[in-house]
Amino acid sequence: MTSTSVECPVKGCSQSVERQHDHFRREERYYCPDHKIYISPSTFEYANEEDNLLWKSKPDLDLLKAIKTVKRESRIARDNSEDALTWNIFRFLEITNQLGGLLSWLTQMEHAQTELIYWSYSQKTKEAWSELNKARKEFGENLQRSSEPDLIAITNRALFFIEAKLTAPNDTLPSDPNNRKKYLTGGKEWYGQVFASDFYTIAIRTKKYELLRFWLLGSWIAEQIKRDFYLINVVPIERETDIEKQFTPHIRVTGNRQFKRLSWEELYGYVAANVPDGEDRRRLTVYFENKTIGYDPFRMLQKAFSIK
Repeated sequence: MTSTSVECPVKGCSQSVERQHDHFRREERYYCPDHKIYISPSTFEYANEEDNLLWKSKPDLDLLKAIKTVKRESRIARDNSEDALTWNIFRFLEITNQLGGLLSWLTQMEHAQTELIYWSYSQKTKEAWSELNKARKEFGENLQRSSEPDLIAITNRALFFIEAKLTAPNDTLPSDPNNRKKYLTGGKEWYGQVFASDFYTIAIRTKKYELLRFWLLGSWIAEQIKRDFYLINVVPIERETDIEKQFTPHIRVTGNRQFKRLSWEELYGYVAANVPDGEDRRRLTVYFENKTIGYDPFRMLQKAFSIK
């Protein structure tokens, strides 16, 4: 890498492209024709997003196409995409019928009849999950710019909101701190029942605005459909190590309403220990072991996960 050019990151490739600055752009001058990727100093993006996916049979791609009818934005082609990572791991768990086992292992109680909703898209109704839309309206959100958990899992016993992180932190702020919508008044002042701290403290001072919204909406939905509620934050094992200590003091945790941190490395361990050997399992474990997240400031390639 120089001040004006960047080499293709694929080993052995001699292609060099113009160096990107500021925002990532999919333009010809940043494109490696040999490997069909757009390159920046820190990451790359596939020209064809399917190249970033492990599971791309016709049913898989049909589902992704349907998801995009409700999903607000998609960067699934980017090497460090949380969306692609989420799809590659949880689609595997879904199609191999391992999701119920994972949730049972995580909560130490048996879960069955698991339905998985990707980015608010319900596979049953072929549209945005109606219960989520009810909650969005109840708390004053605009449906076009509303809370969107990465995954929602519904079992016979519980509702799970799953928020996946790879390189992005949990620190988030509202774009307009003065616009609190109906977060404090909606659901017959549900906020007061599930939070121990005021809105300013959580959303502004501790910068946990996104987690606040997921805890508020998810716990309210769980109350309506008579399920336990779990907000699961999936992160690399070396990141967000104290997120439970940061967030839990501000919420009202009960026996049927909990916040949990789960690492991608723990998911890898679960797959390695519980999924029968086979081609798909091997493909997933190789993906876990070799996944990268671009280059650090010293131009060293970074492994996504701490797996030996």
